[in-house]
Amino acid sequence: MEEYRLLIDRHKGEKRQGPGGDAESEKALGLAMIDRSARCRIADIGCGTGASTLLLARLLNARITAVDFLPDFLAVLEGRAEDMGLSEKITTLCCSMDNLPFRNEEYDIIWSEGAIYNIGFEKGIRDWHRYLKVGGVLVVSEITWITDSRPPELQRYWQGEYPEIAVASKKIAVLEKNGYSPIGYFVLPEHCWLENYYRPLQRSCQDFLDRNGNSEEARAVVAAENREIELYERYKDYYSYGVYVAKKLERR
Repeated sequence: MEEYRLLIDRHKGEKRQGPGGDAESEKALGLAMIDRSARCRIADIGCGTGASTLLLARLLNARITAVDFLPDFLAVLEGRAEDMGLSEKITTLCCSMDNLPFRNEEYDIIWSEGAIYNIGFEKGIRDWHRYLKVGGVLVVSEITWITDSRPPELQRYWQGEYPEIAVASKKIAVLEKNGYSPIGYFVLPEHCWLENYYRPLQRSCQDFLDRNGNSEEARAVVAAENREIELYERYKDYYSYGVYVAKKLERR
């Protein structure tokens, strides 16, 4: 429980809880060929403190349901939405992404950046399929190998952290098997990891330790982060987040 509390404290003050970028989210919108003026309903699943939610609310004529299981993160999102004048477009929902209270074909777009790993890529895209309207768009980012082989140290680390990690062709095959037509894919560039995610964490590290009395548990959280950052800086040519854009097919 203490580690769980520390992880919330560590990340709730950050703009992002994982790699990503506003320009890259806009690129995904472009690949999805979404009409920005058309009214639409969006579920942003695993929204964290709302980096993608707020961007979508600003750019689209949308009603957005922002889903996260951490009320601390949703409270931050609500405060940011109010500051930006976007509260009327966003409804927060505190629940697990594998127990969503949505109706069948309720949404035009399902969006999930850096979060689907919590239940697994295949389970997520399969379970969420019914919530999309026919012809609706799914946009998810997922940790992805970007080479056919990689160093054993890196392989062991990510197989331990997330056994479902795979190359993009396998992820695309999963989409095709589960009722989607892939329409776009790209890899998040280095700045989405370093400038947008890891460097802000490093800058806030001492404040986090101070807030938590420099406890052994807090130092362990930072040590795990530093290990992940070190691996990325050494092996970034072998993996990244892939952004997958797909359309729900007509019922057969």
